Amino acid sequence: MNGPRARETVQKLWNASKSLQGGGVSYHEYVTELTYLLLLKMLEEVTRDGRKLEERLPPDCRWGALKKLEGEARLIRYRALLLELGTRTDIDFPLVKQVFTDAKTSLTKATALTSLITTIDAIDWYAAEEDGLGDLYEGLLERTTSERKSKAGQYFTPRALIETIIQLTKPVAGEVIQDPAAGTGGFLIAAHRAICRETDDLVQLTSEEAFWQRRSAYQGAELITGTHRLNTMNLLLHGIDEPIGCFDTLTSDAEQFEPAHLILTNPPFNKFPERVTRSDFVITAGAAKGPIPFVEHVVRGLEVGGRAAVVVPDNVLFEDNMGRELRTWLMDLCDLHTILRLPTGIFYAPGVKTNVMFFTKRAEDRIAATKAVWIYDLRAQMPSFGKTRVLTAQDFAPFVAAYGTDPDGGAPRFDEGETGRFRVFTREEISKRNDNLDISWLRDDEEVSEEGLTEPDDIAAAILGHLRAALEEIEAVADELAETAEVVE
Repeated sequence: MNGPRARETVQKLWNASKSLQGGGVSYHEYVTELTYLLLLKMLEEVTRDGRKLEERLPPDCRWGALKKLEGEARLIRYRALLLELGTRTDIDFPLVKQVFTDAKTSLTKATALTSLITTIDAIDWYAAEEDGLGDLYEGLLERTTSERKSKAGQYFTPRALIETIIQLTKPVAGEVIQDPAAGTGGFLIAAHRAICRETDDLVQLTSEEAFWQRRSAYQGAELITGTHRLNTMNLLLHGIDEPIGCFDTLTSDAEQFEPAHLILTNPPFNKFPERVTRSDFVITAGAAKGPIPFVEHVVRGLEVGGRAAVVVPDNVLFEDNMGRELRTWLMDLCDLHTILRLPTGIFYAPGVKTNVMFFTKRAEDRIAATKAVWIYDLRAQMPSFGKTRVLTAQDFAPFVAAYGTDPDGGAPRFDEGETGRFRVFTREEISKRNDNLDISWLRDDEEVSEEGLTEPDDIAAAILGHLRAALEEIEAVADELAETAEVVE
């Protein structure tokens, strides 16, 4: 969030949630409720092409009509309105229908609805629009995730990391940009912002190019309906007029994606009992859904010459059998030029150890595309990150300088040796490690690092991190035994 007025607006909206906590409304439910009401209000406030956006809705479905009602009658109408906005045939407004599909309220008291409507109506919407309605909404999402650490980390990537990845991958107008596990839309929105900065808010494009940029450039999928609803609202407020799909990328639904010039994604870290059902998959066909199959999707989803940045947990770099086969295949088709080892504690999922893989697709068939992999260790000998030490863009500045200005990793680079953070490993050296890419060289006394933790949430996250790491090792062994058993049979 930028600007004191925007922060003040977020704080006002957030304070309104406190009165609902006693009624059993969670933070996530509260932001979802705000999504419904904020959209109605902003349709009343925002003008596009000389007309209010709410004019695309029937008069009885607008903010003013709801506000005129009082007490129980207003709550009854509100419940019916949520259903109508997602189903009425006389409403031709795809983004609105996306937000209100299967919508239902968590509010059970008319006074709670009145409190929210009063709070929203009292906001200075002229000032809010000047500060950026999208930033306002994203501020609410960020506040939500800070209150829901254990679950929100599945779909909310730290903004400092997103901005760094955007800075390095350099999205360009006219490119198809995809996020197959889009969450609340952080990567797509950051890419759009970067393109707007380079094109004077698309003014430098032709009208046809600008229309395509807002309506067709960004593709993605989000499986969870509630998260997809937040995503749709977030994209709308940031000037992206076409919603992404609400489907599972690891199914045949992904056939609707076009080949992408750039894929940016942070897929779910966990494995799920459901199996991959993609007919075009070979290496992870039939595997449990999780980060490894998402990597296969990214490689297959890129057009030749396309580039990607993918956030993955450590096990993607070291798992044997299927994991090793995937890494070998990836390095044959793509130039895996850079891996960034991320600090622990930066994700809301507690204690997860993660990395970013940067690669460019060079061929559809195996050509041994990767000649060397540069690894930057931003994990060892780093401060403890958490509530008391938040990750910022400044923490990434040395990595950005070392990476260079070429998005495909071709800028001049310097191997800093065993005492530095940036080192290069040839394809031959990696092959001798059985294509295990979990490479570290800096000494890191994790126990000493964790002694600096003071917040109970951060201490709990560190403990959970150790447990998660142990569980990943156990799961990796179990997977290897299961795959071995299948081969024997």
